[in-house]
Amino acid sequence: MNISVEALKSGVLSGDTRALAKVITLFESARPDHREMANELLSQLLPHSGQSLRLAISGSPGVGKSTFIEAFGEQLLSAGHRLAVLAVDPSSPISGGSILGDRIRMESLSRHPDVFIRPSPAGKMLGGTARRTREAIIACEAAGFDRICVETVGVGQSETLAASMTDLFVLLYLPNSGDDVQGIKRGILELADFVVITKADGALITAANLAKSQIEQALMLTRGTSHYPPQVFTVSSITGEGIAELGEALLATAKDRQGSGFFANKRRQQSLAWFRSEFIDQIVADADRKLADDAEAIRAEVENSTVAPSVAARKLISKILKK
Repeated sequence: MNISVEALKSGVLSGDTRALAKVITLFESARPDHREMANELLSQLLPHSGQSLRLAISGSPGVGKSTFIEAFGEQLLSAGHRLAVLAVDPSSPISGGSILGDRIRMESLSRHPDVFIRPSPAGKMLGGTARRTREAIIACEAAGFDRICVETVGVGQSETLAASMTDLFVLLYLPNSGDDVQGIKRGILELADFVVITKADGALITAANLAKSQIEQALMLTRGTSHYPPQVFTVSSITGEGIAELGEALLATAKDRQGSGFFANKRRQQSLAWFRSEFIDQIVADADRKLADDAEAIRAEVENSTVAPSVAARKLISKILKK
């Protein structure tokens, strides 16, 4: 990348979306020289971040995540906010490719000068996010975007990673899923701050209201000791019904949790979780690079069932520590 760290930093801090896109591309690169630049740039951008409201938007395929974000984004823009959408697309397990079509699905939103939409492939990452979503959030905040939406791959137990890097988790749900509340696993339901039944218009209004009632009843059984049980809304991204009410509820919840110190404590825990994740990843990467022969031999033992995976892992860790 023929551009200096200082030039990229200056561009991001000035709100230049082209520079922002280049920075995120740099963060996502696996090249060793790019990783060195990315780490330096991340350190310089970090003091300029942290002032946004971070939202995770999740839901099953077909629930209308992109359509919802476009409708919800229009409301945020009318209130004077700047919006960054970090959309994660599933990657093919065969070719590794992704369609990355979110800018097309959010056509109106993508043309707005106060909106930045960045689609990224999930790659081999579990958890509904991309490999460098956390770094992308920091870059977007440094560029002056005060509302960040992380649109995840899809709903499931693995979506916990999206919740671990955002302030509020919004779970979208179809009014006619065919399986009622059984379609939502308890784990993902307990993560949600808001459960939003989409497509509540036309012939689906009755079904949407029924789904809302069913989910509220289910939450009575799953809320446990949480001080913040999820709030349930019905919305239509086509007519706009319910979008404003949801936005007001989100803002009120954010103000309450910011004032109580809940968000600050949550972000501290998220930073520690990020550190642990990166530490493990870098240990593994160093082992593959510096102990290639040993690692390959131990992997062969695991493949041949001559050593249990847990024992093999301990053997490799011992070799790393000796090095």
